[in-house]
Amino acid sequence: MPVLKAFFAPRVPAFLRALVIGVVVEVIGLLAFAVVLLGELLTGGSTSVGVSLFLVVFLLGVGWVLVVSARALLIGRRSGRGPVVTWQLFQIIGSVAAIGSGTGIAVAGGWVVLLIAVAVGVLLMTPSVVAATSETGSAD
Repeated sequence: MPVLKAFFAPRVPAFLRALVIGVVVEVIGLLAFAVVLLGELLTGGSTSVGVSLFLVVFLLGVGWVLVVSARALLIGRRSGRGPVVTWQLFQIIGSVAAIGSGTGIAVAGGWVVLLIAVAVGVLLMTPSVVAATSETGSAD
């Protein structure tokens, strides 16, 4: 598998590996949330079918973009930086809102999301990751 080979390549700095792991955790969270929404929709728990379907498609789309971006970063392309940092900013805004909501599970989840988003954002800006992801295009 080329992605796993790229992940374990000697040229990939440890901070980039940690960043990719953080992005994978976020993708797993997005997929889990999409499955929960789909389950709610299929069992009749959703009051708005359109909103639920939109959210499922949106979550799957964002997950796909993050996977493609993480792969681009692993192979040294800087094109993955923009989508990843943009998603981290959205995560930070959403998690701060969740923390401010004052309800138990939302506050705890908000802190977890905030920690991961800040960690991935900081890792993305480290000199070793910037240097490793400075390629602009293919060699073709």
